[in-house]
Amino acid sequence: MAKSKVRIVFLCSSCGDEFAKWHGQCPSCSEWGTLSEYKVNTKSRARSNGRPRATTKLIDLLEKGEIKRNKTGIPEVDRVLGGGFLPGSMILLGGSPGVGKSTLALQIIPGLESNVLYVSAEESEDQLALRAKRLGIDSNMIQLSSENNAQVILDQVAHIKPQLLILDSIQNIYSENIDSIPGSPSQIRECGQLFLTLAKQNGVSVIVIGHVTKEGIIAGPKMLEHMVDTVLYLEGDSRLDHRVLRSVKNRFGTTNEVGIFQMNERGLEEVSNPSELFLAERATEVPGSAVFPALEGTRPILVEVQALVSNANFGTPQRNANGIDYKRLAMLLAVLEKRLGMVMGTKDVFVNLVGGLRISDPTADLAVIAALGSSAKDSIIPQNTVLVGEVGLAGEVRSVAKLDKRVAETEALGFKRIIVPKSSLKRFKRSSTKIKVLGVSSVREVFGYLF
Repeated sequence: MAKSKVRIVFLCSSCGDEFAKWHGQCPSCSEWGTLSEYKVNTKSRARSNGRPRATTKLIDLLEKGEIKRNKTGIPEVDRVLGGGFLPGSMILLGGSPGVGKSTLALQIIPGLESNVLYVSAEESEDQLALRAKRLGIDSNMIQLSSENNAQVILDQVAHIKPQLLILDSIQNIYSENIDSIPGSPSQIRECGQLFLTLAKQNGVSVIVIGHVTKEGIIAGPKMLEHMVDTVLYLEGDSRLDHRVLRSVKNRFGTTNEVGIFQMNERGLEEVSNPSELFLAERATEVPGSAVFPALEGTRPILVEVQALVSNANFGTPQRNANGIDYKRLAMLLAVLEKRLGMVMGTKDVFVNLVGGLRISDPTADLAVIAALGSSAKDSIIPQNTVLVGEVGLAGEVRSVAKLDKRVAETEALGFKRIIVPKSSLKRFKRSSTKIKVLGVSSVREVFGYLF
């Protein structure tokens, strides 16, 4: 009897590792219930002729100079990508439903001035044409396809020879080599590998659009994020009109770079000055409002922090944080109570970053704790003041990176004073006298200046 050419393994949808038998808990990442059956074709591959594959000297590649990038014509997208598309790169674009992933993918095409194959496994070609018409996209360089068979798509690429391939979305594309439904971890892994090979061997740039789970991460095995060159997330709240394109991985540019857009009837429109957008509706004569210069990638953005502290009406005080880490808020409340003697255990506390922005930068600590103190004391922070600094458990204000850029953006927006960590002033190169830079070493010292 002939040997079976199909081997059964179990693939983890969280970390992408595979195992010979099923486990309730993944042995690699310790996640529960993430292993699923995956059939592998074990047909023997064609053997090489015995000669090793030719290698390339590093010095020869260095002498060629930098590879030319393909500009999209949208500066905010080029900023996030590190200057544009590199030939042979594979980019994963994720985001929640309706945030504008397909819209963004269509809008970058006209500026490329090269052949593009847009494969939509979710919409028909007529639906894509209607979307392009609404966005005002009219180009004879775009080929549309509604195919979802990976092998057929590869044949289309070989025939059309595009410089850019857009796959919308990877969860709806399947390979005939795998006996499972589209969107399963095994299909996503197999199709991802097929298109990665296409990108590297043929110099085709590939954009893969991916769905996200309810936790906000791209669905499928984590291996998909590891194999691509760049991972982008398009973030935004359906109730708000602005969108944030964020780079969380980029082999050819800066990680954590962001591009800011506004969604309107003509699609995504880039925002040249995000600080003005987030401060446009700031209430200046109300306690509990502070401003700090966040640094997203290489770009400083001024963001308003709002805090509300009130007496708790029930036994357990509420703690609500939008845009910052909840655990970070708990730590700052503990610092206020222990180091400054402000009773917070019987207070309801609400903190919000205006505009729906999410910030993981710990240098927001000083603005958050100042806003909390302002609301608790019912005292207004001067409207021309900006705060930046990380707060430690001892109530000290710790140094921040790239203070020069933060101060320059603060000055450009017309603020008169910025409170910064005293330790950061040693590396600060002051080039202007229009703004007062005040160095502090503790939260108590900051409260002395403000209140």
